[in-house]
Amino acid sequence: MTIQSILNSLSSKGIISDRQADAIASFENEKAFSIHWELRSVLYLGILLFSSGAGVLIYENIDTIGHQAIIAAIACITVACFYYTYKNSLPYSREQVHNPNKFADYVLLLGCSTFLGLEGYIQYQYNVFGTRYGLAVMIPTILFFFCAYRFDHRGALSMAITGLASWLGLTIAPLSVLSGNDFSDGKLIIPAIALGSVLTATGWISEEQNVKKHFAFTYMLMGGNLACIAAQIGLFSYDPKTLYFVIGLGLCYFFILRARQAQSLLFLLMGTVYGYSILTYVIFTNLGADAAVGLGIFYFFFSSIGVIYFLLNFKKFLGIKK
Repeated sequence: MTIQSILNSLSSKGIISDRQADAIASFENEKAFSIHWELRSVLYLGILLFSSGAGVLIYENIDTIGHQAIIAAIACITVACFYYTYKNSLPYSREQVHNPNKFADYVLLLGCSTFLGLEGYIQYQYNVFGTRYGLAVMIPTILFFFCAYRFDHRGALSMAITGLASWLGLTIAPLSVLSGNDFSDGKLIIPAIALGSVLTATGWISEEQNVKKHFAFTYMLMGGNLACIAAQIGLFSYDPKTLYFVIGLGLCYFFILRARQAQSLLFLLMGTVYGYSILTYVIFTNLGADAAVGLGIFYFFFSSIGVIYFLLNFKKFLGIKK
């Protein structure tokens, strides 16, 4: 239905007057149209295309251009990006900084990307770091953390957290935690839980201490997802299962409480879905085969009812007004 048809319906039922309908229609027709997200998408796509195109150009003409010229060009672009960001940034603040120059955010993102390319190119061509791959990962990670807090940039923060996880041999992107990590190696379980818990705690502390509290969501989402999945895999496959059970339920309980405080459906889903998976596994692994089959029919039936009730009433639990 169009706005005009809705207004006509309301007017015909006497809910609003013709004058009010005309005023609303005039406002809707004359109000400015926001292209904020369209511009953001175009700028992000531009950074991606520029980085990809530069890489292809270098690859195709490596013999003609020369290594030193390529390194110098990438270094100049990187320095120019960081300089532009610094010159157009506002002073540091513990609160969220609203820089009117939005273009500086994308220039910083480009600078971080070209820095990674520069470091990788130098390592590949001249083997500067040798076999100290951890050092090669930590240098950009520290730089990105500094840029994230100095210039109030959540994109740089995500890159820094990803670098920190890579330093431990982990993939932390929410959609790649399972596919990108080899949890068949039990040695990764504890580091994954530890890193995820530290990131989650960092997000919580940042809110409590009011230090870049808007970074808390990024910390908790990436860290909590990693820790919860690692705790579940540890519970399913490794000993001591009691430890992984306690850690997993503790994280789920934290996210349920956090969801209510922040009125966040995402955190509520994390707490309930991971918690349901953990409890279901523990219940059925501690029952005999016959009891599990008999209970399973009723368990999943009533669980389905619970899911429907949850979807219909999650706003009430979160304290969101209708």
